[in-house]
Amino acid sequence: MNKPLQHRSICPLASALDLFGDKWTLLVIRDLACGKSQFKDFMQSPEKIATNILSSRLARLQALELVETFASTLQPGRQAYRLTAKGETLVPVLQALADWGLANIDGTRAMLRPVDRDKKEQKP
Repeated sequence: MNKPLQHRSICPLASALDLFGDKWTLLVIRDLACGKSQFKDFMQSPEKIATNILSSRLARLQALELVETFASTLQPGRQAYRLTAKGETLVPVLQALADWGLANIDGTRAMLRPVDRDKKEQKP
């Protein structure tokens, strides 16, 4: 069983920011929601996350039960990553943030869109 998380307050927004408030975590979730599953695919994102930070964020998201690993069908012998059902609940939140950015931040454009969950690699 996972150790309960320590929160700095009972505010749900503050608690969520404790989990996702760094500059990389939501981008990893974005990439997963957009169909990336291989470590090398995350490394090709335009933000250029460092390998040690990517490894750390994926491990943290696994510990939070937002991401799971599975045997890759694209690279036999390797593991791949995907959002869990709990992780998928973040997709509308990311879409709302992206929509806000498109509407309010000059020079932004939609680069990635979440993929249909039914079209992702399925669990064995």
